[in-house]
Amino acid sequence: MRAVARAHHISLCTVQRWVHRAGTARLARVNWDNRSHATTVPRRTSAEAERRVLTVRHDLRETSDLGDYGADAIHRALVASGAVDIPAVRTIHRILARHGVLDAQRRIRRPAPPPGWYLPDVTSRRAELDSFDFVEGLVIQQGPHVEVLNAISLHGALIGSWPGMIFTAAATLAAILAHWRAEGLPQYAQFDNDTRFQGPHQHRDVVSRVMRLCLSLGVTPVFAPPREHGFQNPVESLNGRWQTKVWARFHHGSLPALQDCSDRFVAATRVRNAARLDRAPTRPAMPATWQLDLQAHPRGRLIFLRRTDDHGGVRLLGHAFSLDPLWPHRLVRCEVHLDAGVIQFYRLRRREPTDQPLICERPYTLPRRPFRE
Repeated sequence: MRAVARAHHISLCTVQRWVHRAGTARLARVNWDNRSHATTVPRRTSAEAERRVLTVRHDLRETSDLGDYGADAIHRALVASGAVDIPAVRTIHRILARHGVLDAQRRIRRPAPPPGWYLPDVTSRRAELDSFDFVEGLVIQQGPHVEVLNAISLHGALIGSWPGMIFTAAATLAAILAHWRAEGLPQYAQFDNDTRFQGPHQHRDVVSRVMRLCLSLGVTPVFAPPREHGFQNPVESLNGRWQTKVWARFHHGSLPALQDCSDRFVAATRVRNAARLDRAPTRPAMPATWQLDLQAHPRGRLIFLRRTDDHGGVRLLGHAFSLDPLWPHRLVRCEVHLDAGVIQFYRLRRREPTDQPLICERPYTLPRRPFRE
């Protein structure tokens, strides 16, 4: 054995191991394949049991009247056949997975679209978007009910928070206006469908005071689709952080104490996000001579994000618009061009966020009528 090891430049123990494996059998009958050095599992399912499972699966798939040939069906068939050492259902499932005969396909996880994907110039960071939302249902102990208007910019993470007792549409407008006077104007302002933002829903052709404020300043108002998740995520996240870090963290004896605590939280958050704000799109200052005229006829562009119904249509500003019967229950961006008297509808798909083709155009004229204060 030493002479063989020297002749083939291998170790003596290797020759001894192969001689021991061969034993007294003829060399032509010895299995010379390499064997795994992994630890042997004591209760590992035998190869014969695995072949039996695969055979039963094949027979059930070809001949079963019920058409079931999964792990449960295979286990029932093995029990009915009187076989011994029947693997458990979970073991049968692992055998099927190991041999690649499972029919179910794993869910494909696709990457999330970029922030603001439904507005191309926001996605490309050419424009900034401010999101606004309310936190409601808060009560100071032995004090008044509290509502909080929160705001955050998409790229710069510039936040604002205004706790108050009752927020009317006029109070909401005043808070937004004060925020923009101090920090500059975004190109877009996004809201949910709260009546303080959008106006009453029971009337047609309503352009609320908040919408008129945005249009008069050249800011495009954007309204998220009802009962949809994701579009208001930045401000919803801010709502959660505000409730955790401000509302639930301290005991607030009065509304002024709550406002002071909220202001300190806003200031600290802005300091932390200063670098991000520096990289955000610029916010032009509000014109010094600007004045809000609620009676002026609105001009500019409104954007509504909506999901189509069963027939591929949407309801907008109290009107029903038929778009495409082959686009049911899908997202669309509705751009209302008040000056041109037309509404443009674009397809939206999270899977292809950069592909937003125009579906159609529909004529629309906003009636001229006085705004009711």
